[in-house]
Amino acid sequence: MTETTKNSGEKLSVTSTKTLTLKRGGIEQGVVRQSFSHGRSKAVVVEKVKRRVAAPSEAKTETAAERGAVLKRLTPTPAKTPTVGETAPSVVPAQPKPGVVLRPLTQAEIDARAIALDKAEQIEIEDRKRAEQEAEALRVKRAAEEKERREAEARKVQEAERRAHEDKTKQKATEVANKRFGAETTLVKPGAARINLEEEEEAPRPRRGAGGAPVRSAPAPKPQRGTSEKRRGRLTVVNAFSADEERERSDAAFRRRERRRSGLRDSEPKEKIARDVTIPETITIQELANRMSERAVDVVRLLMKQGHMATSTDTIDADTAQLIAEELGHTVRRVAEADVEEGMFDVADDPAKLQPRAPVVTIMGHVDHGKTSLLDAIRSTEVAAGEAGGITQHIGAYQVSSPSGGRITFIDTPGHAAFTAMRARGAKITDIVVLVVAADDGVMPQTAEAIQHAKAANVPIIVAINKIDKADARPERVRTELLQHEIQVESLGGDVLEVDVSAKEKTNLDKLLDAIALQAEILQLKANPNRPAEGTVIEARLDRGRGSVATALVQRGTLKPGDIVVAGSEWGRVRALASDTGHAVVAAGPSMPVEVLGFNGTPEAGDRFAVVDSEARAREITAYRDRQKREKLAARQTGMRGSLEQMMSQLKTAGRKEFPLVIKGDVQGSVEAIVGALEKLSTNEVAARVIYSGVGAITESDVTLAEASSAVVIGFNVRAHKEAREAAERAGIEIRYYDIIYSLVDDVKKAMSGMLAPTLRETLLGNAVILEIFKVSKVGNIAGCRVTDGTVERGANVRLIRDNVVVHQGKLSQLKRFKDDAREVVAGQECGMAFENYQDMKVGDVIECYRVESVQRTL
Repeated sequence: MTETTKNSGEKLSVTSTKTLTLKRGGIEQGVVRQSFSHGRSKAVVVEKVKRRVAAPSEAKTETAAERGAVLKRLTPTPAKTPTVGETAPSVVPAQPKPGVVLRPLTQAEIDARAIALDKAEQIEIEDRKRAEQEAEALRVKRAAEEKERREAEARKVQEAERRAHEDKTKQKATEVANKRFGAETTLVKPGAARINLEEEEEAPRPRRGAGGAPVRSAPAPKPQRGTSEKRRGRLTVVNAFSADEERERSDAAFRRRERRRSGLRDSEPKEKIARDVTIPETITIQELANRMSERAVDVVRLLMKQGHMATSTDTIDADTAQLIAEELGHTVRRVAEADVEEGMFDVADDPAKLQPRAPVVTIMGHVDHGKTSLLDAIRSTEVAAGEAGGITQHIGAYQVSSPSGGRITFIDTPGHAAFTAMRARGAKITDIVVLVVAADDGVMPQTAEAIQHAKAANVPIIVAINKIDKADARPERVRTELLQHEIQVESLGGDVLEVDVSAKEKTNLDKLLDAIALQAEILQLKANPNRPAEGTVIEARLDRGRGSVATALVQRGTLKPGDIVVAGSEWGRVRALASDTGHAVVAAGPSMPVEVLGFNGTPEAGDRFAVVDSEARAREITAYRDRQKREKLAARQTGMRGSLEQMMSQLKTAGRKEFPLVIKGDVQGSVEAIVGALEKLSTNEVAARVIYSGVGAITESDVTLAEASSAVVIGFNVRAHKEAREAAERAGIEIRYYDIIYSLVDDVKKAMSGMLAPTLRETLLGNAVILEIFKVSKVGNIAGCRVTDGTVERGANVRLIRDNVVVHQGKLSQLKRFKDDAREVVAGQECGMAFENYQDMKVGDVIECYRVESVQRTL
């Protein structure tokens, strides 16, 4: 090769005897033969490129050195200034090389080149980091592959051991069969079993000729040269490099073939697993079989052996399920549906953690004896003035400070006879009962009932004799009347404290509080505040804007906002707590009454509440209680026969009329009292049927329910929504509003009295004796009579008496005197009588004439 430069006439020549090639370093090559259908094949070159990874320190040193050299080359050298006495060297202009023009670099170009070098260095560092990461990923991948390879080798060893064990077991079974049946069987070596079976399958059976001699078959054609066996499966690097290895059948195919030939299952029986089976009160056969991991058919077969015909969908009781499970070798653990409530209440506290708490005092007594007024005097409030009709119809809870500095919780209960359940509820949750008796009235029926409630709750009683400021007050008579109910006060030598007070004049209120504090000190009341809260719902209502509000008394623990509370069949997360004065509180300790906001529904008064740890447990408990409530309601509505007495009562009330009602009240306790009072009005002929009772305003759904059942809607201290009023007007449903329970009960009693059938009352008018019988054509027999006493009226009811026996009872159709119709005939006169639809009259019979009157009944 020869080239001539432009600037000079010199010739450059390169002489080479070898071919010029680029060296491809770091590449591994391999040739793979790829086979196709119809015997075609193709050689494929597989290359694997290895990337060179430079050492970080070396690359760093070279880069820095190179950059320093470039900067040194690019930086201009400053000219040297000649000193005095020196001669400036003569500047000889440099002769440029032919064809090359040199010029000094500007500062901008130098900076640009420096920046380019920095970027190149950063790119190199990033490449180096990326290469290190790839190397680390490759190392991790190779380690995983090595681990997988070791595990595969271990599995292969285990499989070989298992095969050896199976072959040994089969060999032993063959030896036993030979000894038992005396057959000569050639033992097969374990290692050759698989190969022999494959050869047997692949080798065809020899054909027999006419004489029984085997006929040789034609030899199989040999494969032609240049052809390769068809490769099965996809082409991968692994099977490409292992193409020379002989493919074998899988172990699973071998086992299937062996099982198919022998026609036997695994010789080793499966070991039966005994399980712990949880059995509820009732369970289906299929569910029981699933819990035991047994077949439902086996369970049904076992039941049939015991004489019980059933299917897998039938339900059996816990005793039968336990017998089946134990028969099949399982362990049984019995559970009841009520176990979801275990651990909620009455968990014992550590005595070392108990702390003193405030006493809970319930004010009880007869209606209008001054219970609420006494509490108003203690609290300096005017609650009694705001009560409808001047009577308490709600239960209330308050907390006041005693003269000694402690706190006292008061519960005010109604005194009306209809609020028996409220009084009983107040007595159950109290520590001390203050029995208020008016000095001018003495012991009344509700006073005696309050005494019975206090004795049933086993709580001490403090007697407060109120209204001693009246002129006709006689406290000594009250003390004497209390002796009839086994209440002996201290002034008469007993152990019951008594205090003469006046709520109007606020007399001796401090003595009453001191007596309460003394009684509480004797009781030594303590509770553990550092635990989940427990207590009782005193009252509940539905407040517009705040939702369901429950007045609760915390008895143990501390209730805080955010706690999950369960009360009866309702639950919720506490959103807020309010005291009896309406102020928000952060936490409520033992003996503290609070208003709880956050319930999903309105709980029932008297329900115990408790704090649970999760919403799932709260839902489980409330679902169980709601189910129990529905079952009880369904049993009461369908009239399930539980005893002979219930059957007789159902027979008595089979045809009685019902007065349907829909009752809505402001609080749960008032609704409960109204329903109880109306149930007492029921008789064998007419009954008040409460279709629905609830808390809150009257809604449109209540009116729809009343329309469907022809009921009357009653609102106690609540009003109807606008939509409900319009719906009631359209449907003609009556809505009655009340604020005093007396008026409500009296009106319902009057309405029920109107449904009673009237009473028939007979009034005797007079008697007559038949003297002669006259036969008149077209009329029939006419009895000629003489009135002996009273009067006989036309159209009146008559009885025909013969020998003191009533032979006919009917009406008088005609009454005549001297051929003229008469309205009535008095005693001593004679007349003619004819009966309706009756002609068999005889001389000497007595006719008794009477009038029937209907009288309206009342309850």
